[in-house]
Amino acid sequence: MYRNEQRIEQKLQVIPLGGLGEIGKNMTIIKFGDDMIVIDSGLMFPENDMLGVDLVIPDFNYLLENSNYLRAIVLTHGHEDHIGALPYVLKKLSVPVYGTKLTLGILEGRLKENGVDSSNLHAVTPGEIINLGCFSVGFLRVNHSIPDSVGLSIKTPIGMIVHTGDFKIDYTPVDGKMTDFRRFSELGNKGVLLLLADSTNSEREGHTASEKTVGAAFNREFQKAPGRIIVATFSSNVHRIQQVIDNAVKYNRKVAILGRSMVNVVNISLELGYIHAPEGTIIDIEDIMNYPAERIVIITTGSQGEPMSALTRMALSDHRQVDILHGDTVIISATPIPGNEKLVAKTIDNLLRLGANVIYSRDAGIHVSGHASREELKLMHNLIKPKFFIPVHGELHHLFAHAKLAEELGMPKDHIFVGENGFVFEFTKERGRIVGRINWGVIMVDGLGVGDVGNIVLRDRRQLSQDGILIVVVTMNRETGKIIAGPDIVSRGFVYVRESEALMDEAKSRVVATLKRCAEEKIFDWTTLKVNVKDTLAQFLFEQTRRKPMILPIIMEV
Repeated sequence: MYRNEQRIEQKLQVIPLGGLGEIGKNMTIIKFGDDMIVIDSGLMFPENDMLGVDLVIPDFNYLLENSNYLRAIVLTHGHEDHIGALPYVLKKLSVPVYGTKLTLGILEGRLKENGVDSSNLHAVTPGEIINLGCFSVGFLRVNHSIPDSVGLSIKTPIGMIVHTGDFKIDYTPVDGKMTDFRRFSELGNKGVLLLLADSTNSEREGHTASEKTVGAAFNREFQKAPGRIIVATFSSNVHRIQQVIDNAVKYNRKVAILGRSMVNVVNISLELGYIHAPEGTIIDIEDIMNYPAERIVIITTGSQGEPMSALTRMALSDHRQVDILHGDTVIISATPIPGNEKLVAKTIDNLLRLGANVIYSRDAGIHVSGHASREELKLMHNLIKPKFFIPVHGELHHLFAHAKLAEELGMPKDHIFVGENGFVFEFTKERGRIVGRINWGVIMVDGLGVGDVGNIVLRDRRQLSQDGILIVVVTMNRETGKIIAGPDIVSRGFVYVRESEALMDEAKSRVVATLKRCAEEKIFDWTTLKVNVKDTLAQFLFEQTRRKPMILPIIMEV
């Protein structure tokens, strides 16, 4: 009895490690007393200034430090920005992971690729409720751009939390499975302490169009396409892929799948029954030459202009299996993620140059968002009627727009909390507040390295990319300070040496003068010599070129 009374007095904490103030790497901790669960564990693609970095994931050291309290990781759906960090997290943590069948099917493929054990994955179905420590977690069906998406109801000792996951309200979903309005309404009628809701489209008025409208747009394009049709979309957009297959069947075309992630998702979806295709419809990419062009559809990755993606390589005539042919119709069924606009535009230009007809405009109806617009957000708020609200999943301007919408619906301003990653939101039955911030950050994945690239390495890479490097090699006698050989100067990315001989000769003279001065002052410490050479050259080169190359002195001893 005493333990229960003590537990009721404890505070409920919500700690986002990713997904607030950004699009991607969603990860949120729910904590009460000695129990903690995590919602999602996603990645984000690198910013333009993160040179050489492949992926960015949340810093999950807080989970490692509190692993004794961690009861489970609960997943809302199978997009990379919600599951992509798990191969790295599960290498360090042995913890149960709960998600729907397709979500875990996609995740299991990712774990196998990274050599991570998948025995801790547990499938759930929408409507199911599981107990995790002091929490009871329910899975609520929602519509999104991938099947098997769910929101979460999390019953805690002081009240109910509802997390919408990524959602939209689609009255005509491709698979016929609508958002579970009844369950959301029941939760709202019983009383919800806290709502965490998707904010991606909080600035967009009206309603988000149904995914089925894309199928109608595909039908129009398939009807008039004279040759091959190449459709680029996100590999996880299973409903979109299904509609491409449906139209291919309608117009008697064979379908080939291109791109590693696309092949993996399609195979998993076929195996689990989320994609349906008549026998013989899907053919190997190697077999497309056995059919006339007007009988072929290719579904591929590369809708974001990613440099190594299949579509980008085709546009550069650099793909091993597929060349763009004059008269091909290329449908880019996606909108550019912020920061990718130039990559997509360049891919489109290259496709047009090769004679393809490219369909890419939002006005063509070939893409719709998977996120709720303002009228759908209003409906969700009115169904749930939460006491407190934290907008999640969005850049800061999205979060503030969503907060303002909640205020317009009548929620008191002091019950709405806009925060950022690392904030500690704390709630009792009567009050909510931000009580501090944990140490947080990002982990950058570069090749096989996880977390070994930080701000200093990125700073050096930026300097190298902007002004290049200058290497100075000299051989000296340590005892006398006499120069035996050199100095030789190697330039990469700074100036072309053969066209800058005068500059290089003067740079060598400055190095010699600096080393002679050091010898006269009896300075024979290699580190001090290097610092003097570096400082002298940096000042001289900036005066002459207004550039700041990385300078690397190498002094060898005889």
